[in-house]
Amino acid sequence: MANLPRSDDRLPPSVEDGSSHAPYRSHKPASTASESIKAVAIYEVVKGTGAILGAGALWSWHTSLEYWLSHANDAWQQSFGQLLAPQIESAVRIAQQASKNWPMFLLLIVAYASLRFLEAYGLWQDKTWAYWFGVLGYGIFIPIEIYYLLARPFDWFKLAILISNIVIVFVVYRNMKRKGLI
Repeated sequence: MANLPRSDDRLPPSVEDGSSHAPYRSHKPASTASESIKAVAIYEVVKGTGAILGAGALWSWHTSLEYWLSHANDAWQQSFGQLLAPQIESAVRIAQQASKNWPMFLLLIVAYASLRFLEAYGLWQDKTWAYWFGVLGYGIFIPIEIYYLLARPFDWFKLAILISNIVIVFVVYRNMKRKGLI
């Protein structure tokens, strides 16, 4: 009895027993994604979470959004002056539009967050479709971001977004080549 396998040992099927079972596969780790792809997945989760928080704020404050926006804008200017002023003004304009048609904006925000979470899951699980989704989803905006960076007054925030999108496309593309997807 000393040489018998324990009941929890997983053994491949024997050739002699004539079983037609699929060959034994070793246990695959939960995720084979590289650390850089996991970092992109975490970034996607952060973006999705931010969108959900924004949707919650819109849901909660849609009736008094104008009031909150004016106070938030005043507080920002008192604390930080003109730092990121164009982005704040743009966010205020978008939020004002959102407060007028908040159910549609809420739906769009939730759809955006769902896509971010879906992509994060696919990247974390090392799914081929998620790599394509990521490289195409970020890559399509790079020419637009370059245009806005060159056509409008220089903006460090836009430059940072452009650089981060280029880095993400590079990381995902490099991992796609490593995996033999392209």
